[in-house]
Amino acid sequence: MYKTGIVLALSACASFAHAADAGKTIEQYRQQGYPVKSIAPIFSQLLVVPFPPGFKTAFENTNGSHYIREAVLEKENVDQWTQMITVTGLKDLALNPKVTPQSFAVNMAAGFQRACPTSFSGQELGIGKISERDAFVLVASCGTSPTTAGKTSEAAVIAVIKGSSDYYTVQWAERGAPSATPLAIDVGKWTEKFKQLNPIKLCPIVAGEAAPYPSCVN
Repeated sequence: MYKTGIVLALSACASFAHAADAGKTIEQYRQQGYPVKSIAPIFSQLLVVPFPPGFKTAFENTNGSHYIREAVLEKENVDQWTQMITVTGLKDLALNPKVTPQSFAVNMAAGFQRACPTSFSGQELGIGKISERDAFVLVASCGTSPTTAGKTSEAAVIAVIKGSSDYYTVQWAERGAPSATPLAIDVGKWTEKFKQLNPIKLCPIVAGEAAPYPSCVN
């Protein structure tokens, strides 16, 4: 039997679960076969992203034209983590004709390369469409991550989506053992991780509609 999804509605660092029985935990619903996804109004659109098992939202903030949300594994935090799922939004960037999903993603990868020039590796996964919007996906990694003073490596699959007015990114990063040389990128592994972040969906914001935004999640 088809089961409707459980929605984590996120906004301004607040979250709640929308379900038939709010007394159950999200994990209890997941164990019963319900898909779990997050939804948030990010500037001009609603962004829906599946919420993989074991993750919790650890940080959410809007600062001017920048939005960010970070989720980490249970018992981890935004400073000490092994895996992190990050969602970002940049207001009105899609109105700049000089920016494309590919140029945006390549620029993000270049940030990795500047941070670890001798241990950087990257792999483009391709141009395509996400929720009928132009998108680009790649993997970038540092064998020695400056964010942990070289104590770990860090790699991420990064999806960049051009919305109607804004740009969005959805990223899944992980840390591992450090390597003085560039990491070999396992395309199959990162493609599978990206699949777990799908389907990603963008919807218009309907005036007066409150969370959990039925016009989008239904």
